This record gives sequence, structure tokens and C-alpha cells, in this order.
Amino acid sequence: MISNTSTRPLLLGGLCMLAAALSWGGMFPVAKATLQFVDPYFLTLIRYGITALIMVAILWAVEGRIALRTDGRGWSLFAFGCAGFCGFGLFVFTGLRASSPAHGAILVALMPLLTVIVNAVMSRMLPPWHTRLSIVMAFLGVAMVVADGHPSALLESRSAGADGLILAGVLSWVIYTLGARNFTGWSPLRYSALTVSFGMGGVALCTAVALSAGAAQLPRASGLADVIPHFAYIIVFASVVAVIGWNEGVRRLGPVNGVLFINFVPITAFVIQAVQGQPVGGWELGGGGLVILALVLNNLLQRPPRTRAPASICSQTA
Repeated sequence: MISNTSTRPLLLGGLCMLAAALSWGGMFPVAKATLQFVDPYFLTLIRYGITALIMVAILWAVEGRIALRTDGRGWSLFAFGCAGFCGFGLFVFTGLRASSPAHGAILVALMPLLTVIVNAVMSRMLPPWHTRLSIVMAFLGVAMVVADGHPSALLESRSAGADGLILAGVLSWVIYTLGARNFTGWSPLRYSALTVSFGMGGVALCTAVALSAGAAQLPRASGLADVIPHFAYIIVFASVVAVIGWNEGVRRLGPVNGVLFINFVPITAFVIQAVQGQPVGGWELGGGGLVILALVLNNLLQRPPRTRAPASICSQTA
């Protein structure tokens, strides 16, 4: 019989992952509403500017002042920070303006399979057959959602280009995530806090250029006042809670088990969209289901086979 003490870390890890996935799933409807008052540049600037301050404060409290040192890796922190926070934020929020929260959430669910693709390109090795099959299934599911059952719509739909921007943002986050490999010995909290701080330089630069070119507009004070609750959710839950919960969940459950929780992102977005009175189409449900099935299939087939425990050990744990 398994003791409660052995299952408690797994339960806590599952709760952390669930909190992260639900927070990310809820971010898309909230961000979609916020974009009516604040453009993608200032939404990204405000979101990650405040998040950086909170993350640095948490890092200082948990690991001490010494953890704020860059150890001579300032340029790497800037590069990966720009990919993760400038690239992800600007691409996703710009695409979300012309797309739907459900589409954005489904594209985020592609993140684990996109990571496999990037790894294969970097290592110049093809992934296993079941992973290749899962990748094809997942992208077919996304095509079903974007085309809404009409393949020709992929060439005409305004949403197709917007979804492409969201996909570019997800790919940027994959590159940021893989960048953590270059920071061995660093905690996930330290990597997250310092990259978001350095990445803010890229966000500020892009915002200044867009503002001077007329592509961005200063938000009005009245508009910001209307979306304060939206920003509270995006910063506290979709940024701080989600990132810390995800990293802690992966540490406790491992990446193979933990990655399954990404399925709750599109599910949450579908539920919120339905509650708001926006109908979820059959092709959206079918495509989202195919993406989830592909992820679950790849996860199950990549698990190592279980080995039967020796009789003496079985008798001790029975």
C-alpha cells in the first residue's frame, strides 16, 4: 500500500500544474477583452514590467541577493528574454486581436510537439515514429480549427494570418524554454526572474519604435482604469502563478507526466468562451480534441515499459 507521504508530492505537483494550465487557459479570453482598450505593445510592456518587479522580489526573498547576479551571461539573458517575453507577448497579443481565445489556446497546446521539432532540428535527428505521427495529427487538428471545415479558407481567412502570429509566439516561447539548458545550476525561479527583467529591454525598445512609427498608441487613463482587474489576472495568475506553478510541477512530476496538463489550456478557453455566450463550433471542438489526442498518444508511447518488481519487494509493500 502506498503511503500518504509518498503521494503528497505528486498531488502537490499535479495541483501546481493544474493551476498553471488553468491560468494560461483563462488568459486568452481576458487578454482579448483587454486589447479593446490597450494595444499589444503596451499590454506586453505593462504585463511583463510589473511581473519582472514581482519575480525579482520573490527571487531576492527566496534565494538571496546573490541570485540577482548575471555571472557574465547578460547577453544570453537578454537574447532568451527577448524570445520568451518580447517575442511571445507581442506575437501572441497581436495575433489575438484578429483571432479567437479558443484558437490561441489550441496553438499553445502545440508547445510540447513544437519543442520536439526544434530539438530535432538542433540535434539533426528525427524523433520516434509515434512522435512524428503525433505532430502530423496535432497540426491537422489546428488546420481544422483555423479552416473551420473549409480548406480553401486557409488562404482567405484573416484568422489564418493572426493564428500564424500566435504560432510564432508559441515557437518563441519554446526557444526561451530550451534556453534554460544553457543555465545549468540555476533554479527555474532565477532563470525566469532574470530573463523577464532583461527581456523587458527588448519589449521597451519595440514599444518605443512602434510608438514613433504610429503602430502603437499610448493607452488612455480611463481605458486603463476599466481593465485593472484584467491586468491583475494577467500579471498575478497568467504570469507569476503560472510560471512558478509550471516549473514546480515539472520538478515534482517530471516532464513526461507534467506536459499532459497543457491539455487544460484549450479546455479552459472553450469553457470560458461558452460561458460568455460565444458558441464553440464543431470544427473547433474536433480540432482541439485531435490536438489533445496527439499529445496524449505521444506521451503514453514515449513512457518506458514498466518492469515487474521482485517478489521480495512486492511482499514488503503489499
